[in-house]
Amino acid sequence: MLSYFRLYRERGWHPISAAQYRAAWLRWGGSVATHPDVVERLSDLAGIAVRYLGCSVNDELQAAVPTWGRHIALAKDVLKRQKKRGVFDLGNAEIILPQAPNSNIALRHQARYVSELHAQRISTLTEQKEGLALAREPEQYSKKFRYNQRREQRLLEEQGGVIVPVSTLSAAEQAQMYTSLFEKRWDFAVPGKEYLAEVFSLLREFMTGSFITINDVPVAFQVLYRVEAPEWISLEYINGGVDTDYNSLSPGSVLSFVNTQSEWQHARELNKPLRYSFGRADREYKDRWCNRVAVYEVS
Repeated sequence: MLSYFRLYRERGWHPISAAQYRAAWLRWGGSVATHPDVVERLSDLAGIAVRYLGCSVNDELQAAVPTWGRHIALAKDVLKRQKKRGVFDLGNAEIILPQAPNSNIALRHQARYVSELHAQRISTLTEQKEGLALAREPEQYSKKFRYNQRREQRLLEEQGGVIVPVSTLSAAEQAQMYTSLFEKRWDFAVPGKEYLAEVFSLLREFMTGSFITINDVPVAFQVLYRVEAPEWISLEYINGGVDTDYNSLSPGSVLSFVNTQSEWQHARELNKPLRYSFGRADREYKDRWCNRVAVYEVS
């Protein structure tokens, strides 16, 4: 029975190597959650084998996908079922698969938060009820909003606030700071706490953004992963932490402003659009920073 379902699910697809998957991603692009190194390293950490599949027409590869059984690789459902939910946290990351621009494919592996970029190119998608929150371009914020953000940053800096790249910290220091600030903000344990330092070490080359200290006390930290595809940049804002004792200086808001502005500047220097995802469009604060866009699933 299992092999029958697998035959149905993989109809039109065939096994490919990890090297072929990487070549497809580098050719057509993808997102943080489908980047070959992210998939390989986090799968190894979780101890779950990846099966790579390709869809071809006339022996020409049209699309590629990394899978865990009947799911797209790195799926929360698989981690939960195998009692490995605490190994890593990618939030509700946007899924962009390597796919040829003019192709049309049928994807039967379960997936959520599949990008709108695939809406007209994967025939088996259905729109999810919840949308995805993608950061607005700087010019899409009102003048008043931008003025207020710059004012908050200035006031914070006048009180001893310093903005520092996360790259100046070791993976262990990043994990310690993020854990402390996350738990101060949310009052529960940070997801994947036991493995955080290892995850940050494995994904160090993809981590970006800054953190904030006030008089040498860490007050705001955000976990951001960024990958560069041929035609765009994919960035995932996984989660963040703030020391609520400093809420009067709005360090979380200041950090969001600093990080979004910096990443847009970086993307424009490369002349590429930026897909800066705040994950599921489920919080009021995300509406301040983001546009809600459609997102899709295969169930």
